[in-house]
Amino acid sequence: MSSRIDEMFQFHQAALNLRAARQELIASNIANADTPNYKAKDIDFTSALQGALQGTSDPLPLTVSSAQHMNGNAGETVLGAKIQYRVPLQPSADGNTVDMDVERAQFADNSLRYEASVRFVSDKVKDVLAALQG
Repeated sequence: MSSRIDEMFQFHQAALNLRAARQELIASNIANADTPNYKAKDIDFTSALQGALQGTSDPLPLTVSSAQHMNGNAGETVLGAKIQYRVPLQPSADGNTVDMDVERAQFADNSLRYEASVRFVSDKVKDVLAALQG
């Protein structure tokens, strides 16, 4: 019984985790808006969610033949989602690629979608509890 409930919420769990991680990335961009040479980061939410649901979000481990080999870095990831850098609409003189208008819009959009997911999960939990009690 619990495995069916887990399956029911698997999508929402993955979506909420990715939304929270994306919110942290966007908040980091906003916090570093005045940092010279800071590059604005984000993730492709759709492909990250598909990877998380298919179980392909974790990068493959690097095989080494000697203990002296260095660990490879295939790129930064957040919850298995590859971090991408934003292409600035208008480049700045100090090399910073944060566009506050874009970041605020992305932050608000992600916040609304996170809240909608939380409400949806809350309604699902109420439905499950009602079914179990009645």
